Amino acid sequence: MTVPSLSLNDGTSIPQLGFGVFQVPPDQTTATVGKALEVGYRHIDTAQMYGNEKGVGEAIAASGLARDEIYVTTKLNNSNHAPDDVRRSFAQSLTELGLDHVDLFLIHWPMPEAYGGDFVSTWRAMAELTTDGRATSVGVSNFEPAHLERIIDETGVIPAVNQIEVHPRFGNEAARKASAERGVLVEAWSPTGRTSLRDNPVIAEIAERVGRTPVQVTLRWHIERGDVIFPKTMHEERMRENFGLFDFSLSPDDVLAISALDQGAEGRMGPHPNDLN
Repeated sequence: MTVPSLSLNDGTSIPQLGFGVFQVPPDQTTATVGKALEVGYRHIDTAQMYGNEKGVGEAIAASGLARDEIYVTTKLNNSNHAPDDVRRSFAQSLTELGLDHVDLFLIHWPMPEAYGGDFVSTWRAMAELTTDGRATSVGVSNFEPAHLERIIDETGVIPAVNQIEVHPRFGNEAARKASAERGVLVEAWSPTGRTSLRDNPVIAEIAERVGRTPVQVTLRWHIERGDVIFPKTMHEERMRENFGLFDFSLSPDDVLAISALDQGAEGRMGPHPNDLN
């Protein structure tokens, strides 16, 4: 099954479906990512914070796949926002991954009151990493509209993506809209709301009608809306289920019905980006 790619504002492209390794134990990452690559995933999303970059790199090395067949994302740890730490920790990530470049490097959280509130200098240091090809693209994660506006206005550099919490109970529409208006592609983390929607009657009815599981319907909702997703599981059966999204579609009415499940701020599961420092 072919996974579509979406265009980024820097002229590159990214697979719309990936495999996330959040909370995958380091000693199980190599085997888990290896199985995902066997299933067909070609986009792996990790982070310095996850502590499992090495396992991701080992799985890629053992896969037999060419480097340009796999899209690799990692993210800057919150303790590494000082510009010198950006450069140092990025080099360390490349060593852990065993790669000479990553396809996408993200600021994991804006940390708007840490480091004297200066996440702009962090962004400048991130952007510098593309000059020698060690990072093909750079972007941000968990950035609110005001955070996006500030880094773009003060540097002139537009992030390729903004990776934010999005699922039917929390559409995060203000951040999605602000990203889209600036040409920043949205990546949705926790795309199924950590499976809390499995028994939702709206999704269950659509799933029964289209002959798919509630999780597949939820993931397809993201695909229809044009966001990038990377569901996480350590079970091969679930990997295959999550991968089976491109031989069916949802109607516009189905998409609207799922979008209507949005509970606003009450649906948020992770911390608000303004509160994490």
